[in-house]
Amino acid sequence: MTTLANGGVMSAMALTPGKLKGRRALVTAGAQGIGLAISRCLAEAGCDVFVHYHSSREPAEAFCAEAQAKGVRAACSAGDLTEADECDRLVYEAASFLGGIDVLINNAGSLVARKKLHESDDDLWAETMSLNLGSARRVTRAALPHLFEAGEKRGGASIVNLSSLAGRQGGGPGSIAYATAKGAMLTFTRGLASELGPKGVRANAVTPGLILGSKFHETHTPQEAQARIISGIPLGRAGTTEDVARAVVYLASEYDGFISGATLDINGGVYMM
Repeated sequence: MTTLANGGVMSAMALTPGKLKGRRALVTAGAQGIGLAISRCLAEAGCDVFVHYHSSREPAEAFCAEAQAKGVRAACSAGDLTEADECDRLVYEAASFLGGIDVLINNAGSLVARKKLHESDDDLWAETMSLNLGSARRVTRAALPHLFEAGEKRGGASIVNLSSLAGRQGGGPGSIAYATAKGAMLTFTRGLASELGPKGVRANAVTPGLILGSKFHETHTPQEAQARIISGIPLGRAGTTEDVARAVVYLASEYDGFISGATLDINGGVYMM
């Protein structure tokens, strides 16, 4: 649910009027932070959801119970998305449970470690690229047959990739590897839109800025840095995980729409393209 400025409440369903009811979504890293908010928003919009997690088993299972109590089909599975066979297995399990895949949300990723270029070695770069960009590539590749079927037989399919403000403007100190991976995610998204469009599959990306309530900024952005960033945001506040989730679900729900290859910035106006 979303609280409006006037004190009213808007539901995810109001933002996606019936379009996602009965649709089938796979969300990577969908059990905490932004990913959990996305999973919940999809479920509230009537979407059946399969959640991937790496180590967050309890919140993943709690989400599934919560969704099922509301009449939504939901299941979850663990996986290391830096391994191709794990990605293949995840997609197989998701498609088997859901009966196919209409919506793919590539949310998995992490800064890994803050290191400047002269401090970082090849192993850090390889790990950062594999987790942020490689995971999306591997999962998307495995999901293609299901997305193509949805594109051809169910009116369209939708991919939403989670990038970052860092991918737009280069990131903060020590995040050059992460920023490079997230910038590449935007190019990957445009490539998918071009390549998969003829099959009825759209691909878009979102680039969140400072989003509080996510493990990323709790781990990698100190309180003083958060305050400094917020002071420069035109809207005067940090974002929430729900701010990102609503944007992602909007892009996902327009599975039969005309938006593809686009990047939606979610940063309160601190960076505008």
